[in-house]
Amino acid sequence: MSTENTITTAAADVAAAPNATLDELVGTTTNTAILPEPDAHAYDEIATGDADPLILGGHKFTSRFILGSGRYDLNLIKATIENAGTQIVTMALRRCRTTENNLLDYIPKGITMLPNTSGARNAEEAVRIARLAREVCQTDFVKVEIEHEAKYLLPDNEETIKATKQLAKEGFVVMPYMFPDPIAAKRLEDAGAACVMPLGAMILRARDFIEVIIKNSNVPVIIDAGIGRPSQAAEAMEMGADAVMAYTAIASAGNIPLMARAFKKAIEAGREAYLSGLGKVTEDHAVPSSPTNEADYIG
Repeated sequence: MSTENTITTAAADVAAAPNATLDELVGTTTNTAILPEPDAHAYDEIATGDADPLILGGHKFTSRFILGSGRYDLNLIKATIENAGTQIVTMALRRCRTTENNLLDYIPKGITMLPNTSGARNAEEAVRIARLAREVCQTDFVKVEIEHEAKYLLPDNEETIKATKQLAKEGFVVMPYMFPDPIAAKRLEDAGAACVMPLGAMILRARDFIEVIIKNSNVPVIIDAGIGRPSQAAEAMEMGADAVMAYTAIASAGNIPLMARAFKKAIEAGREAYLSGLGKVTEDHAVPSSPTNEADYIG
């Protein structure tokens, strides 16, 4: 039925029942009078899923979920990775053993390993660990982590920038963990970082800074450390983050593979919400979801 015919029919409904209330009119053809004909192809150009890859150092990934591997029972790692749908798994170099129970033996084929420099206290130590990791794990990917204390694991941005610059020169795909400082994020980008990974625990305390980083970055922004729930992962993606890394929230769950799947779905939902353009939500008053007068219904 065309819009013109719908409006004509709507007007006829009102004329036939001039004393009808709005509630009585709802459910007749009048409540479709203001709806345009749908265009099934209006959003065909919005790419999602495999057509919306995460690009790091020239490498394409269809998953935007990076998974940590530190505390899992080795026998759970494969199931967790499969439920997460991840293509990148990060690990500390010390978990790569040359004897039995080598973590690498439990990682499914096709997964990109992301060794980190956990334990480094300065740029020099981080560079040395990264070089060792390249040989052991046979990968150019490295996550730079430089922290001075173990309680809060706050990254040292200055030393991280130094390490990033050196490792980028050596051909590494450098993924630096950083405190959410927009100026430091730009300096890391200039130093050759393939992405920036701001501390996710700061979303509640420094949301504005993280949003500035996302808005102004020319490399992917991956929210790291401190994401405790799937809902927080979805929120990070709705902000416009390019990916999320999670670990403790999954490793400490009652059902680890199931929690990994929950994070996967949350990250995908958050990404699609961001691409769709989030709707408006009023905070200081209510807005009815349906028109409140007859004129709104009949055009």
